[in-house]
Amino acid sequence: MRADRLVAALLFLQTRQRVTAAELAAELDVSERTARRDLEALASSGIPVYSQAGQGGGWSLVGGARTDLTGLTAPEIRALFLLTGPDADADPRTRTALRKLVRALPATLREGAETAARAGVSDGTDWTGAETEEVRLGPLQRAVVDAREVRIGYARPGREPRERTVQPLGIAVKSGVRYLVAGTEHGLRTFRIGRVTSVTETGAPAVRPDGFDLPTAWRALAARMEDRMVAATVRGRAAPGTEPVLEGLLGARVRYGERTADGWVPFEADGPSPEVVAARLAGLGARVELLDPPEARTALARIGAELTLLYGPSAPSGSPEGPPRAPGSAVTPPA
Repeated sequence: MRADRLVAALLFLQTRQRVTAAELAAELDVSERTARRDLEALASSGIPVYSQAGQGGGWSLVGGARTDLTGLTAPEIRALFLLTGPDADADPRTRTALRKLVRALPATLREGAETAARAGVSDGTDWTGAETEEVRLGPLQRAVVDAREVRIGYARPGREPRERTVQPLGIAVKSGVRYLVAGTEHGLRTFRIGRVTSVTETGAPAVRPDGFDLPTAWRALAARMEDRMVAATVRGRAAPGTEPVLEGLLGARVRYGERTADGWVPFEADGPSPEVVAARLAGLGARVELLDPPEARTALARIGAELTLLYGPSAPSGSPEGPPRAPGSAVTPPA
């Protein structure tokens, strides 16, 4: 549209002392004749644009006039470029948008924006060799924006992928992990995008609930997830120097008491169940002793029995039947 071109032409003039019609034509991807007409339209509309003929001539804003069309403050601009700058390396559309925004900024703000854009880097490569969530993110974002129903394959840990039809409503990010918020036959649900194995549009429009608000919906869904993540509390004690490892395994869900005379520190840890917390801590061996509830101690004893059968002195090596199991045992995988 011509209005868009006129705004783009004005922003281009703001960044240069003088431009020629040929330079503007190349910038806007139009003919030189069209560019000259746009410049004349700006001048006739009251914008202080004037032309100078001859060698070294061109079009300029009178007195270096500026029209700040962004409406952003310096801190807001830096925050925006810090947020989007890292991803610009991977997305050509983001690079283009940021380049246009930089040109729209007054010169006094431009340097800070460009510095902020270079202050971070984003690497989507997964060192585990697994497919990253970036592969599915694009199609899901488009489905949200275009309001298109999709059928996704979704694999929970330790399970085969299952397909289900969902109504994409938004993308949420929590602690660096992206989630799809979608309507399902069972109401609003979240799907970790890294576990989505396929995305296929059904051809039907997505059904958006009346009055749906993504931040409000996410807060309610996140609260339910948090409740599930702290449904059980395990108490125990840890050997000196074990605290950093505990925090790496359990994060903010571990709390400490007063260190005892022998150097050990009592702790409490929350998790979905006593068995899940026990499985997370099993690798610490004798550096951690779980005291209660009994289910946590039973789970650790079961895991220890399985490991003894598999790796003890009398354990068979390389059995084609697979690792032996303790009677009635079943290791609960970490969440």
